[in-house]
Amino acid sequence: MNDPLMDLISGSGAISPDPLLSLGDRVEHKYADNDGVKIHYAALGKGPLVVMMHGFPDYWLTWRHQINALSKQFRVCALSMRGYNLSDKPKGVENYAMRKLVTDCAAVVSSEGAAKATIIGHDWGGATAWNVAMRRPDITERLVVLNMPHPWTLAKQLAENPEQQKNSQYARNFQDPDFYKKISLERLGAWVTDTEAKKFHRAAMERSDAQAMLHYYQANYPVPPYLTPTAPPPKVKAPTLLIHGMEDKALLSEGLNGVWDFVEKDFTLATIPGAGHFVQQDAADAVSRIILAWLNR
Repeated sequence: MNDPLMDLISGSGAISPDPLLSLGDRVEHKYADNDGVKIHYAALGKGPLVVMMHGFPDYWLTWRHQINALSKQFRVCALSMRGYNLSDKPKGVENYAMRKLVTDCAAVVSSEGAAKATIIGHDWGGATAWNVAMRRPDITERLVVLNMPHPWTLAKQLAENPEQQKNSQYARNFQDPDFYKKISLERLGAWVTDTEAKKFHRAAMERSDAQAMLHYYQANYPVPPYLTPTAPPPKVKAPTLLIHGMEDKALLSEGLNGVWDFVEKDFTLATIPGAGHFVQQDAADAVSRIILAWLNR
């Protein structure tokens, strides 16, 4: 049987040296304060604000290709989510509840002095982006989500799709309060194949808190017995772009079905065959082109 953690972090990655790893020297490293919790973010460019949020197990530099492309027209701010890299790592599951993650994003928007932003997220950053759009429509200009179905459709898939239930075994493992003790840095970086990128990723994970990473699952991921949700969620009021790497084994493409019913404005779905869960790196150029073209419509 495959290791569920390895299933989650598998991906094609980049196999050639990545010149954009030097982006860390070009960006401004800044901090937003959210009720005493410091959230690190890297900022580059001028123009309308774009806020990017990563997922598990990652940090802000995962967006390097998209930062490089978008910063020519936009002010791009990529977070290290709480618990990761240079951001604070408050103790306790309750500090990773979705409402806290939403306010971290809002704190970065406020720190930049902006009224609204295009909110972009992948994986847990994508789940947070969906919730920012639903809970804080006042700060959401546009929404872009990568490889994260809408929370409502994911819950429906967990209740009704045996394949999604099977492939979510990793999440059930992560909901064990002691599972963080079994996580190794080598496994967290297994999906990064470029040698230099792996060094950067490992250093970021060494600065991170493995227990905090799993608190995201313990605080927010559905738990058995899975039930089909009945109450409809608040509709997203911003134009929305959903990008999905079709080889994702953790979050199956069936979860995309019906997402458009939860968006009031125009909704665009872009699927990328051959790309896995970390689509922003597996298909970096395609993702950057899709986002830019959509933003510049």
